[in-house]
Amino acid sequence: MEVVKFANGILWGKLMTWLLLGTGIFYSIRLGFPQFHHFRHTFKVLFGSRRSEEGGITSFQALCTGLAAQVGTGNIAGVATALVSGGPGAVFWMWVTALVGMATIFAEAVLAQLFRVKNKDGTYRGGPAYYLEKGLGQRWMGVLFAISIIVAMPFVFNAVQCNSIVAGLRGAFFSNVKEGGNIELYLGIVVAGLTAVVIFGGLKRIAHVAEVVVPFMALFYILIALVVVIIHIQQLPAILVTIFKGAFGIKQVAGGILGHTVAQAFRYGMARGLFSNEAGMGSTPNAHATADVKHPARQGFVAMIGVFTDTIIICTATAALILISGQLGSGETGVELTQLSLKTALGSWGPAFIAIALTFFAWTSILGNYYYGESNLMYLFPQAQKGPLLFSYRIAVLGMIIFGAVSSVPLVWELADFFNGLMALLNLVGILLLSGVVVKVLNDYERQLQTQPDFEPLYKRTDM
Repeated sequence: MEVVKFANGILWGKLMTWLLLGTGIFYSIRLGFPQFHHFRHTFKVLFGSRRSEEGGITSFQALCTGLAAQVGTGNIAGVATALVSGGPGAVFWMWVTALVGMATIFAEAVLAQLFRVKNKDGTYRGGPAYYLEKGLGQRWMGVLFAISIIVAMPFVFNAVQCNSIVAGLRGAFFSNVKEGGNIELYLGIVVAGLTAVVIFGGLKRIAHVAEVVVPFMALFYILIALVVVIIHIQQLPAILVTIFKGAFGIKQVAGGILGHTVAQAFRYGMARGLFSNEAGMGSTPNAHATADVKHPARQGFVAMIGVFTDTIIICTATAALILISGQLGSGETGVELTQLSLKTALGSWGPAFIAIALTFFAWTSILGNYYYGESNLMYLFPQAQKGPLLFSYRIAVLGMIIFGAVSSVPLVWELADFFNGLMALLNLVGILLLSGVVVKVLNDYERQLQTQPDFEPLYKRTDM
């Protein structure tokens, strides 16, 4: 236990934060700041992403599958914790991580598209394990990445997500049920059952569910936040001033709290932003590899929308709810603070709404995390696309979901953090060493954008 904690202290200390941030800055500069230069074009690509080239997974479905995992409990509980620990200034640094992370995730999606492989059913799979082997020629790195993501995301992190679902629903709807009863087990079985219906349908069913559920849950949550902002619109200028003051050295924060410094705002804002949008972590490329598009850069642009939506829009929505409510100094944190904030702003139904939103956010994360594990299982064992190994994997994932509903084992979470840090480190090394390939792809896209709007399929060419 102590050895794992020590390793996590190194991985998740200054090393990983600066490496993730530095990679985003590096790619922003090397690619000519595509998140700004191509911002309008990014949405043009998104609006044309509902059709696939060969009837497979559409670009929009791949985005929603990635967002399913990106948008989770961190967008509700994590933002609240960042505000409590870092003050309103943390919001500004979340925005910064999103802006630089958009360049990082562009690179990840492009590489995932370039080095992907085709499944027997005509769909694609890919991700860091694939480009670490095929792009760098380092299969050992691909194998280590695949093992790390399988341990961390479909197993332990899915258990964490289910634990959050159960805690939220219990607090909102089953608070009168005594502790130690079976309600947690029953809720865990329900979550596992709903998950089973989707994951046993394969990638196409996961993508179809994500395409419907993710936009609905995100838009509904954002709409509620907008209602709160509109009702309290007179407070908005003062809150924006408070955010910028908190980010650049003024200690006074919302609610009259003193003591937050620039260092705290930077630390917690960066951490929340980086780990919420997952840019550079190596998870979302597994989803973006599945998109059926002619040119890899197109999926890179769509992937940037994922980071923008997760952090700039949804995390900001949560921050707005909390800051407008004036409950930042209430002593609450995490989900409880967000629930209290919405209750203060809109009435007694606030906690129930947050519990429902948290349930949708966490459940879709379970689906996305499951697929990341499946894709990497197929990397390790390509012959297991159908058969007992895949079936056993699915049963094990469902078992961990139920386990997460009724358990909390600190060592398990520490191991998850370790493997998550390891996979991020391997992925960052890979995308930095392959940056020249990403530059060539973007240059090719920009050239064709001017001369050949229909785009020549890049995958069949040999000059890249």
